[in-house]
Amino acid sequence: MVLELPIAESASPVRTPRPEWLKVKLPTGETYNNLKNLIRSKSLHTVCEEARCPNMGECWSSGTATFMILGDTCTRSCGFCAVKTGRPSVLDAEEPRNVAEAVRAMRVKHAVITSVNRDELKDGGSVIFAETIREVRRLNPETTIEVLIPDFKGKDESLDRILAEKPDILNHNTETVPSLYRIVRPQAKYQWSLKVLRRAKEAGFVTKTGIMLGLGEPREELLRTMADLVELKVDILTLGQYLQPSKNHLPVNRFVHPDEFREYHDIGIDMGFRIVEAGPLVRSSYHAEKHV
Repeated sequence: MVLELPIAESASPVRTPRPEWLKVKLPTGETYNNLKNLIRSKSLHTVCEEARCPNMGECWSSGTATFMILGDTCTRSCGFCAVKTGRPSVLDAEEPRNVAEAVRAMRVKHAVITSVNRDELKDGGSVIFAETIREVRRLNPETTIEVLIPDFKGKDESLDRILAEKPDILNHNTETVPSLYRIVRPQAKYQWSLKVLRRAKEAGFVTKTGIMLGLGEPREELLRTMADLVELKVDILTLGQYLQPSKNHLPVNRFVHPDEFREYHDIGIDMGFRIVEAGPLVRSSYHAEKHV
């Protein structure tokens, strides 16, 4: 079965045709269904599902899963994101333990832990984040851990709480170029993202970030943004196609051809990134188990 991913309508009245390279197989099978049922039984959330990732079946079968903690409701209203926005629920004190047990039951080799933004909390949710890292490591000492963290509004103490747990990879997504932040990430700041990546690298971490293409980013500004990240000695860069989750989200400005992604891959390697994953279906956790 082939699943045609939800693609944005064109800004004009004519609907943009769906490129062939944006069709993927629908994840199926007993293993996939068992893992999905396990996630449900522990009242957990995976960004694989919440963000409608096209690589979910491939990642789960390769031993990688991305767990989304701190609930399923975000305090921010980013124009690209499928996660719902609103007033979050009360924090679940059992969540760290439940994530760790799910990692063990799913036999996850590389666990990616991310979260919604919880700007209403003084610590931004960093306490639960740190506890989750500790629990996953305690129950799964052989599992490598990557964290995909928020910017915590630039608060050093929240970031330091995460760094103290020494995840194997520190990931924070830049998402887009600075000129588009106002419409793509209205409650974020480009400088906050750079600060997270800079301080993590200064602390000796392997750092990683991702950018979506197809939102209207000028090529030259994209290259300048990549240069900013190289200056911060970011190790790993992921570049993927933005896909509109619903009609209420930002429309796709254009579909970037796979050849152009290959060009950006080569440019990124020449610039100095250690690893560049670039392609229409690439997401933050794509091939994450290979990056450790």
